[in-house]
Formats: sequence, C-alpha cells, structure tokens
Amino acid sequence: MDITQLLAFSVKNKASDLHLSAGLPPMIRVHGDVRRINVDALDHKQVHDMVYDIMNDVQRKHYEETLECDFSFEIQGLARFRVNAFNQNRGAGAVFRTIPSKILTLEQLNAPKVFQDLALKPRGLVLVTGPTGSGKSTTLAAMVNHLNETEYGHILTVEDPIEFVHDSKKCLINQREVGPHTLSFANALRSALREDPDCILVGEMRDLETIRLALTAAETGHLVFGTLHTSSAAKTIDRVVDVFPAAEKDMVRAMLSESLQAVISQTLCKTKDGAGRVAAHEIMIGTPAIRNLIRENKIAQMYSSIQTGNSMGMQTLDQNLTDLVRRNVISPAEARAKAKIPENFPG
Repeated sequence: MDITQLLAFSVKNKASDLHLSAGLPPMIRVHGDVRRINVDALDHKQVHDMVYDIMNDVQRKHYEETLECDFSFEIQGLARFRVNAFNQNRGAGAVFRTIPSKILTLEQLNAPKVFQDLALKPRGLVLVTGPTGSGKSTTLAAMVNHLNETEYGHILTVEDPIEFVHDSKKCLINQREVGPHTLSFANALRSALREDPDCILVGEMRDLETIRLALTAAETGHLVFGTLHTSSAAKTIDRVVDVFPAAEKDMVRAMLSESLQAVISQTLCKTKDGAGRVAAHEIMIGTPAIRNLIRENKIAQMYSSIQTGNSMGMQTLDQNLTDLVRRNVISPAEARAKAKIPENFPG
C-alpha cells in the first residue's frame, strides 16, 4: 500500500491517527485504541520514502538537519493531515493526525450553549485546554466557524501547522503557519496587533513571550483563543502565571483577572456503545467571583466556585461525566477512569 492508500484506509475506518514505524506494520488509532493493519511490516526505506515524497524542499532540509519535522498535508477530497516525521531505534517513523475536511459545528459536537456565547465575545481570552488528542483543535475550529457564520469581522489564526482550513464567510479569515508564513508565534502576534483583527487564534501558547503577547492582545480589545496542555481550569491559571518571573506574577494575575473570559478543559471518553468518543468538559467562566480569586491568588477555591456556577454555564469535569453516565452515553467505568474524584463513580 502506498501512503495515499494507507491514509484513505485510515479515514475510512474513522481513525484519528495513522502510525508508520520501521520494522512494524502500519497501525491506526480508532476510538482511542491503536490497532495493527493486516499488511506486511514496513522497513526504514519504505517509511522514509513515504514521508520524504510528500515533503517540500524546506521540510526535507529541516528533517535532515533536525531529524524530525512537523507539517501538514492534504489529499484533495479526502482530508488534511497533521504530520510529525521522526526517527526511532528501528529507523524512520511518522504519525499522521487526521483533520477532517469538513469543520463540525458546535451543534454537531453537542457542545454546551455557552460555547456559542464565548465565540461571540467582543474581547478577552478564551483558553481551550487538555491533553494531546483531546479534541482542542476541533472545538476551537467549531467556535471560529460559529463566529465566521455570525459576525462581520477579521479572524487571524497563527498555527503550527495550519489544521482546519476556514473559508471566509461573513468574516475575513487569514491563516498563518509558523515556518512558511511567519518565523514564530511571538513574531506573528506582534504583527497581529497591527493587522486590524477582531479575533486571534493562537495554536499553542508555548512560551513566555507568546503568552505575554496573547494577554496583551486580549487586554487591548481583541478576542483571543488559545490552547494549553493543562487538565483543569486551576492548573491552567497556575501554568500561565508560573511561566513568568516572580517580579511579574502579580501583574500577570491582574491582566488575567481583567481579560479571562473562560477556560474550557476537555478530555475524550469512549462511548458506551463503542461507536466513537465524546468530549467531557470542565468549564470555568470569568465571572466577578472567579476574577477576584485569580487576582488574589486563591486558585484552590476555584473548584467550589465552578461547582456552584451552573447558572452561569460553569461545570466541573465530574459534573459533566455524571450527566454523560446518567444519559447512558458513557459507562460508569469510563467516567471513573477520567474523573478527578473517581470515588464519585462506584461500580
């Protein structure tokens, strides 16, 4: 099988990822589990050639110099793929993450109503967090799409690489990729403030400079969407503040307390019928009470504020898991595996 056939097979089987690893057959991840494809093992040259053939000259040079490379790749009419090529002890390796050609709407994702409200905020910071592969990009793409279909404005995205490709509907959309279009997230964000955006999407808030610029953009009247790999709202606030030196922490807490609109922390759960996965969310909204806790560094008290904030669209992860179990969407065992307090899900 060539790479196009393997990727077509992967998409047909609703796989989130295709794994190529020299010395082993190709494998796909379906509903969270990695499965072998029933074909012969690939050797180093086969894997290397499959990946090398779809790279451009810049990507090949980067791969040769650093032994790894991130890029995106599209098969027209099938899907886009986010690719990481690397080397391992048996030879070449690569992972292809499937990015569906069609952007799912918030309704199709069964996202809480508050996501629509957050997508239309005139300014402030909305963070979508969770582990790798938890659907952050899918959620953010749906929120950007909702804004694009509803308001007239300018949406600017900075990604590494570009994942979901948005058509300009009511909004003008400019998508920039680190590498081909800009040297870094920080460079792109510095320029963004002079590019008349209403909304800025930052693919990953990786370092101090990017986080500082994202906070500044949110504070100066832009809606900023960003992602982090944290697993809860409280850990997200700590992560943002901890990046900064001690002398700046109070200032950063003040900036966050002014600009934070929401933190959405999500994880994917296997459905009870085994047919797919569903997102479970912790949602913290930037209410006056939450803003005050951030300003005063009382992060430990956030959980109880989220627990009692249902009327404002807030929920803890365990509250959402309880609802999914009650509606028979996931099993109690799956809820227990994902829960912050597993004892809440006996059985």
